[in-house]
Amino acid sequence: MYNAMLRKGYDDTPEDAVESMVAVHNFLNEGAWNEIEGWEARFSGGLLEGWRACRRGEEGWEEMVLNGTWRPREGDAPRLLRFMGRPGDMTPKARMLDWLGRLYPAKFGGEPPFDRHDWFVQRTTPSGQTVEIRYVIDYYSGPPEPTGEPVFYLDVRPAVDGPTAACERMMRWGGDIWHRASGAKAREQTEDVA
Repeated sequence: MYNAMLRKGYDDTPEDAVESMVAVHNFLNEGAWNEIEGWEARFSGGLLEGWRACRRGEEGWEEMVLNGTWRPREGDAPRLLRFMGRPGDMTPKARMLDWLGRLYPAKFGGEPPFDRHDWFVQRTTPSGQTVEIRYVIDYYSGPPEPTGEPVFYLDVRPAVDGPTAACERMMRWGGDIWHRASGAKAREQTEDVA
């Protein structure tokens, strides 16, 4: 990793810091892959299965997984085909948030992502066909923990390379809103009391 950093022009990094950098790098990669597996668990069975997984929001999804009402589709697990680091290219979402942060710093202020990757994943559809899905990952740093440990945030989502990816993103992020706006959350709370 140290030699790769030197090749990229990062010559101000002490050699003894590389071990901790590798640990953070591996931790972030594992977090990104876990997020991708979550997207694939919801959507590799198609948009209808994706809606069933998302219609009760993130809390509903977690509850379905824990109580066994969500059964993952049998089949091949997603596979990472390749990835590409693109630290100089902001995603459209990151660019929009950066722009909003300049206009409304109290609401949207913050540092732009310090890195971006595109990961290409092989998804096996219910018919057995394999398709390549591109995921974009924005890496953000947050304020350190009181202990001094660094904090990182990942924003992992399918790239909007077509209408299916756009639908997946809308379903996943809109599930919480739909669940509340339709009154389903209130009905569930009433049923739990009764």
